[in-house]
Amino acid sequence: MFELLETLIQRPNFVVFVILFLWGIYIMSAHPNLVKKLIGLYIVQTSVIFFLVAFSAKDGATVPIILADSGLVDPMLYANPLPHALTVTAIVVQIATLGVSLALVSAIYRKFGSLDEDEILEQLK
Repeated sequence: MFELLETLIQRPNFVVFVILFLWGIYIMSAHPNLVKKLIGLYIVQTSVIFFLVAFSAKDGATVPIILADSGLVDPMLYANPLPHALTVTAIVVQIATLGVSLALVSAIYRKFGSLDEDEILEQLK
């Protein structure tokens, strides 16, 4: 038990990621309001971006540009560019998803006059 607690104290970024992710999942599943569900989705996506940023950081690393006359290369001196590219892609997908979702929620509100999931389902019956 103490080993688990010690591990969690040493990795606060992972604990924050898990808390944000689970909080977003809870909001999406517990609230019937469609805008609150979108807020939960946004929190989940933000937690994934936080995960990519937090675990791709490396102390003392430099950009991965290798000069021709540098000789032997130590890979521990360079930052991995893949998590950074995935982070930029995730941010673009997050913005696009949120924009399309808000447009759909707006159309649903105009058609049904409500954003409550239960009321919309009742009107569809």
